Amino acid sequence: MSLLLARAAVNDANIHFDRLYSYLIPAQLVGKVYPGSMVLVPFGRGNKARMAVVLAVEEAEEADAPQRLKSLYDAAPEEARLTPDLLELVRFLKKRTFCTWFEAVKAVIPYGAQYRPATVDGRPVMQSRLTRSTEKLYTLAGALPEKPKPGPRQLAAVEALKNGPLTARQLDEVGISRATLDGLVKKGILTAAEQDKALDLFAAIPFDPQPLTLSAEQQQVFQELLPSLEDDKPHAALLHGVTGSGKTIVFLRLIQRTLALGRRALVLVPEISLTPQMIRRLKSTFGSRLAVQHSALNNTERLLQWRMIQQGNADIVVGTRSAVFAPLQNLGLIIMDEEQEHTYQSESAPRYDAHDVAKKRAVMENALLLFASATPQTETYYAAKSGRLQLVELRHRYGGRPLPHVDFIDMRAELAAGNPREVSVRLARELQENLDNGEQSILLLNRRGYRTIGMCTVCGHVLKCPNCSVPLVYHKPQQALLCHHCGHTVQPLPQTCPECGGKINYSGFGTQRVEEELAGLLPTARILRMDQDSTSRKDAHETMLAQFARHDYDILLGTQMVAKGLDFEKVTLVGVLGIDSLLFGQGFRAYESVFSLITQVVGRGGRAELPGRALIQTSVPDHPVLQLAAAQDYEGFYREEITFRRFGLYPPFCSFVVIGFIGDQEGAVLIAAQRFGVLLGEHAAQKPDIPLRILGPAPMNITMLNNKFRYKLTLKCRNDAAFRALLHETLDAYDAEKLPQKASVILDFNSDGDL
Repeated sequence: MSLLLARAAVNDANIHFDRLYSYLIPAQLVGKVYPGSMVLVPFGRGNKARMAVVLAVEEAEEADAPQRLKSLYDAAPEEARLTPDLLELVRFLKKRTFCTWFEAVKAVIPYGAQYRPATVDGRPVMQSRLTRSTEKLYTLAGALPEKPKPGPRQLAAVEALKNGPLTARQLDEVGISRATLDGLVKKGILTAAEQDKALDLFAAIPFDPQPLTLSAEQQQVFQELLPSLEDDKPHAALLHGVTGSGKTIVFLRLIQRTLALGRRALVLVPEISLTPQMIRRLKSTFGSRLAVQHSALNNTERLLQWRMIQQGNADIVVGTRSAVFAPLQNLGLIIMDEEQEHTYQSESAPRYDAHDVAKKRAVMENALLLFASATPQTETYYAAKSGRLQLVELRHRYGGRPLPHVDFIDMRAELAAGNPREVSVRLARELQENLDNGEQSILLLNRRGYRTIGMCTVCGHVLKCPNCSVPLVYHKPQQALLCHHCGHTVQPLPQTCPECGGKINYSGFGTQRVEEELAGLLPTARILRMDQDSTSRKDAHETMLAQFARHDYDILLGTQMVAKGLDFEKVTLVGVLGIDSLLFGQGFRAYESVFSLITQVVGRGGRAELPGRALIQTSVPDHPVLQLAAAQDYEGFYREEITFRRFGLYPPFCSFVVIGFIGDQEGAVLIAAQRFGVLLGEHAAQKPDIPLRILGPAPMNITMLNNKFRYKLTLKCRNDAAFRALLHETLDAYDAEKLPQKASVILDFNSDGDL
């Protein structure tokens, strides 16, 4: 007698117990369980109900089946099944990021589409995490009889449905009641089915397609990319264009051609703040078959948008990092805008890079993958220069507009002249000039809060988070100290030192402090602050940007979310504050990040008819990175950066992997990290053909986070199958010595030096 077995990956299994488990498919679930099915399984000695995903279904003879085989409890409906493409992405994440199977599953499908264990009548069952809003869809199934004579409402209903199915809401809008429809269903003239309730997130944006007129340079770029779009083979390209060169209109033209070929398009942006403008352009150009995926949507909205994509009702998807998993079929074009941004890298398991997933999808779908940026990652540009990516370039601003003129303000001279404020005299003067001229300004300060550090004037004690080894930040609206990592709050605001009773002095500055200074210096200015604190409300990004676009505000002050991708005609002045702290930050990408941030924010100015200018406040105005950014000289920066990378042996000349160790006791965590390093060295010695440098262990930049101690090993290696097999061997050896009890292990293949 043959049995049907499901090989399933179980939720909440740590990395050392994360393997496929065999379960018997009981008779009542035969025909309902396939690879990709979400199922409920008994797990452990107590047979606790846990969620799982089926990776394979096998037949086995009863004699060959594992002993004491447990049966599945329940299976989710067919609509929750992972498609073969999504299942392939799960396998990819598992292989490339060393996450657990179920962590990969959770990355691929949104929370609202997931299921959870429940108990009904004492029996373990699966329940959807969300109750979906549905509505009735009516379809014409037959003709009205001549007798009895149909009424006018019945005739109207049939006439309305001749062109295709309609919802009850749509029919109600033309005066056809639910009672009329139900009567026609009883007579067999109509059929009624439940479908997900329509959710038009962009109803307020009119469909208003305008001719896509390309400049000669844009047309040349489009023509160069067209063969890669049309030949039904996987391709990757980099569109390198100066800020304001009109990359978006090239995107639109490529999407237009993709849809004409009967295929679909995926557009990725790095920040939620960039989605409103992109959505507006796409909706007005291509209409309503547009879906969005990002974290600012509530769970219901994310589920309905995901279902819309899954059911084939979306031709274009736009979103942030997670949208790379959108279940689009027949994908022909993937655009990754501002591809240099670190937000494309996940900071929790699975620690994937959207670049890698996008490359995988392009290969799976025979699609064109287009990276785009004015300041591409050094690795991306190196690949393009080496011929591994097609390189196309826009060297001029659209319409021949000049790049903004950039000046530096030496903050050392400001302080010497007796100006203690964070806003220099010249910046304040030019902001006032813009006000007088009816023009707008953008100010970048990549630091939220009011004051960034509280220190005792007597003993030097710094007020730190008790859960994390970082200073607490003073937030004036709350009159509290906040930890930006764990959310710990101290109220009321401490005025005396807990160590010696001395006076606490608060120093440093964030966006709240600069907003207050500006209000005092420019009392008539309408100031809009845009940071994580002010954008926590739903739709806050879209609302704020729309207000600024309408000129409801004169000055937009914000963190890096105001630096990229925004296009406002009236912005003629850009100011950069507090850049020095980033310039001397940790990680091998520090200079790259600063160059990109300055280049991008400077490029927000002078994008229409009015010329733009930028002022950069710094204590090191002669620093080469700042000078190159001011000149918008990416080629010059790249030459310097690639030389540093080559001699320091950093990507793209090697892979850079951080292995983190996290636990309750600092000494035990350090010992575990040391032992892992020894084990890795011993296994690597048996494979001398695998290039490897092991650095550390060392404390992470934030040694304690959420009451957990953190150490790291840093590996310079070649990230290939042989290296990953070596890591697997070492993890097994680490597990065999029971070291996971002392410290859990996290592997990050995308880090620039820390977790």
